[in-house]
Amino acid sequence: MTRQLNAEVRHETPASTRSEEAYARALAVFPDGTSRVTIERDPIPKYMGRGEGAYLFDVDGNRFLDLNGNFTTLIHGHAFRPVVEAVYRQLASGSCFANPTQMEIELASILCERIPNVDRVRFVNTGTEAVMFAIKAARAFTGKAGIAKFEGAYHGAYDWVEVSQSASPENWGPADDPASVPLYKGMPESVLQETLVLRFNDTELLEKKLQAHGHWIAAVIIDPMPSRAGLIAPNPGFLEALHRLCRHHSVLIIADEVLNLRQGYHGASARYGLKPDLITMGKIIGGGLPIGAIGGREEVMQVFSAKSGRPLLPQGGTFSANPLSIVAGIAAMRALDKAAFARLDRLGDRLRANLTEIIGQRDAPFVVTGSGSLFRIHPMRRKPREFRDTATNPAQNAVLGTLSRFFSRHGVILPNGAAACLSTPMEETEIDTISDLFGLFLEEHAADINNIEKPE
Repeated sequence: MTRQLNAEVRHETPASTRSEEAYARALAVFPDGTSRVTIERDPIPKYMGRGEGAYLFDVDGNRFLDLNGNFTTLIHGHAFRPVVEAVYRQLASGSCFANPTQMEIELASILCERIPNVDRVRFVNTGTEAVMFAIKAARAFTGKAGIAKFEGAYHGAYDWVEVSQSASPENWGPADDPASVPLYKGMPESVLQETLVLRFNDTELLEKKLQAHGHWIAAVIIDPMPSRAGLIAPNPGFLEALHRLCRHHSVLIIADEVLNLRQGYHGASARYGLKPDLITMGKIIGGGLPIGAIGGREEVMQVFSAKSGRPLLPQGGTFSANPLSIVAGIAAMRALDKAAFARLDRLGDRLRANLTEIIGQRDAPFVVTGSGSLFRIHPMRRKPREFRDTATNPAQNAVLGTLSRFFSRHGVILPNGAAACLSTPMEETEIDTISDLFGLFLEEHAADINNIEKPE
């Protein structure tokens, strides 16, 4: 039995007058009214006015529990006081310099001390940039050009890692020979030919493909728990095979932890037993400001070194190691001690257990995946093992949209794909709210939910 929800958080009006006004203005200056394709609209975006802790307030004053956290970036929620104070102090001293600062050494030291296999660090501006330079570093180190990636995995906006990012049953090809699917019209054919597509948790395919193509592959890039591809954990035997095969074929392993560094104090690779040569980081290490970082083994990271002249891989950037992002990152990471991660784990475990119990009580066609502070609700009965298992039909997609709108009407922002995150300001009360709201959704939308199991 679910608890009675607080009626005060229910938002009966689906459209925000001020949001409508803002969107009308935005359509005059942006191609589709926004500056990010990831902005959700139903039918228009919600325009936010401010954030406080775990909550957001839109321009009409409606309050929402935020389960998006700017795409998992805000692990401490909004307007985290130590970050605000650090940025204010730094801004009063200068926003950017052409010279290095002592602060960047401190943040790099935190990462080197915490994250296994990170001996050296380079700062950039975004997760996309971190992935791009990690791939370039692998090419410079190995002398090989090809890249291997896993179907459906998201690694930012760099051509080679965008291959098969949005593959579908209509174009993804045979299970034992996945196609290289372009993300956008005009993607160069050469990019498709230089990208080897693998399937997560498929050891047999991994062995077959690296045996045949390892001679031209510089690196395999892997999200230790593929976020957009389902928040699915790796099988231990799969990672063991990845290590063995990559070492045998002189292929580097790049762990993309831009999102999944929030899996624990030592990151996601350490959590699952992955031993990468390079790690890409971002999001939480910037405290809510733009940042990215490449870390890795000293031998590999030496491709960036200019100590003896021109480096094998020149890398710069006007705003790389920007002091504002750096001090925000230091404040955020200092607050993310082992106790903070343990608490997030407990909250995440409780929420996933609650949702699973509610699903079982109602025999509803849903499953829950995720770990740590991350969770995802899938509209299917069997827990997915890899990207192809997560494919949904129109009826399932419609139910996910209904779920997101239902949560929004009750004052909770749940992304349309039902992949979400927790933050340190949250308490047991927020876990109860999410759980109860999901139970209420299953009650009120039983007819819609039943449709997803009917043949099309």
